[in-house]
Amino acid sequence: MDVETGLVGHWKLDGNSEDRSGNGNHGRSEGALEFTAPLPLGGGPGAALFDGRSASITVPQSESLALGAGEFSLAAWVRADRVTTDVPGDIMSSYSPATRRGFNFGIQSAAGVGSSQSNWRNVFFGIDDGKIEPEWTNHGRPGNAVYAMALAVHEGALYAGTYEGGAGETGHVYRFAGGTTWEDCGAPAGCNAVSTLAVYGGDLYAGVSCYRAQGSAQPDSPNKRPGGSVYRYAGGTEWVDCGQLGDAEDVFGLAVYAGELYGSAMYSAGMFKYAGGKTWLPCGNPGTRVAVLGVFQGGLYATGYDVGGVFRYEGDQRWSFCGNAGDSTQLYSFASYQGQLHTGVWPSGSVYRTEDGRAWLDCGRLGEELEVMGMMVYNGKLYAGTLPLAEVFRYDGENDWVSTGHLDATPDVRYRRAWTMAVYQGRLFCTTLPSGNVLSLEAGRNVTHDHALPNGWHHLTAVRANNALRLYVDGALVGESATFTASDYNLANGEPLQIGNGQIGPLSGSLSDVRFYNRALSDGEVAAIAEKPRL
Repeated sequence: MDVETGLVGHWKLDGNSEDRSGNGNHGRSEGALEFTAPLPLGGGPGAALFDGRSASITVPQSESLALGAGEFSLAAWVRADRVTTDVPGDIMSSYSPATRRGFNFGIQSAAGVGSSQSNWRNVFFGIDDGKIEPEWTNHGRPGNAVYAMALAVHEGALYAGTYEGGAGETGHVYRFAGGTTWEDCGAPAGCNAVSTLAVYGGDLYAGVSCYRAQGSAQPDSPNKRPGGSVYRYAGGTEWVDCGQLGDAEDVFGLAVYAGELYGSAMYSAGMFKYAGGKTWLPCGNPGTRVAVLGVFQGGLYATGYDVGGVFRYEGDQRWSFCGNAGDSTQLYSFASYQGQLHTGVWPSGSVYRTEDGRAWLDCGRLGEELEVMGMMVYNGKLYAGTLPLAEVFRYDGENDWVSTGHLDATPDVRYRRAWTMAVYQGRLFCTTLPSGNVLSLEAGRNVTHDHALPNGWHHLTAVRANNALRLYVDGALVGESATFTASDYNLANGEPLQIGNGQIGPLSGSLSDVRFYNRALSDGEVAAIAEKPRL
């Protein structure tokens, strides 16, 4: 087979960003891009090393790279290390946020999505031409959930943690089985809530709490058993006790940073680092309770629950103050979008972003809402859930937030929450209070690999075929999108091709042998390209 046919861009990245396809699509290296990374199969340094901050490659528009309604394929050797202090970021993109037209291809990790680390090193590929489903799909209520508090994608499945507030009820973890079916994975402890989930070291971890429902204007649970511990999932309905966060009665946030698992509490001050077994080491606090944990461009960040500020952990129980987000008093989420750190706040119902770690800029209020909770970047756009009407808004820039719908219509209640989010099976999922339902939405067409990408070099290929998207890891097909009509997705957008950058932000990792084809590669051709880097 001739894997050179249709190759319109070939950036070997073996010391420069020149195009070797013969079409003259040379890239412009930007920022601190270095060609010092070890090659995929050895042979010394030479691959492109992206720092997750400023390094990227921009390829100007050209006729040979022009996107339309036709087929194309993207391929690259990618290394995004597991021990990282950043989100992995984007591999390749050509996307117009204004028109929602183009493609996005990258690796997503998301901590601080409300209380959870919902995605961990999941590969994604999406196309869009301003398309979005008119309504959210309701996937039902996990167990007797009043509040679906946590979501996490792990080993090809979506898990949800619940607050179940009735007499004799406890928080459970459920696994999504499609439609409106949720399989019970057990109750890690006897308290009323599984409040946070995260993937760490190849395992699923759950933090448990005694949730005080009056904070959501709900009747308080008669189950007063304290939480504050973290458990590791052992399969079936079995959970292994991994110890308590000091004297905490709840675990609000979990996040992986620099290869370590960190946890925070809402009702007591302090952050803790997991040291194995049942041991959690205190990391101090910044003079306020620590709530949401997020990872961004070399830092582990936390929101202050008593003040509307953001703090960065400096190690050895030392913290630095990163400024206030307006006049907010509580901050509920983090998201990396367009290479900037964003946070959602109460009581203005706004989102703020920072460009230098200290100056927080107002990105606008989401309708007439009061609180912004979980946020996720999904197929090139930032989405955020709110209270009191449980709406999810899409950020269209310049203080412009567009509602995609109300997710909870429970009557005669003061607060409704659209709480935490996850990207799974190419769709955006969101949880609610007080209905306890989980809903999903698709914008454009998307395909995801719902497994954590292992450490080291891997060959990733994204294919837009005539009526579906396909995703490959190390030459093997790992996912396919829902079908579509080709003419519905004309991706022409006037934007350059970006390598190592996109709507999440700059890549933190290495690239080699990047390819752009103006046709759909076959399974056999993908396997042949992935067999070895053609340097």
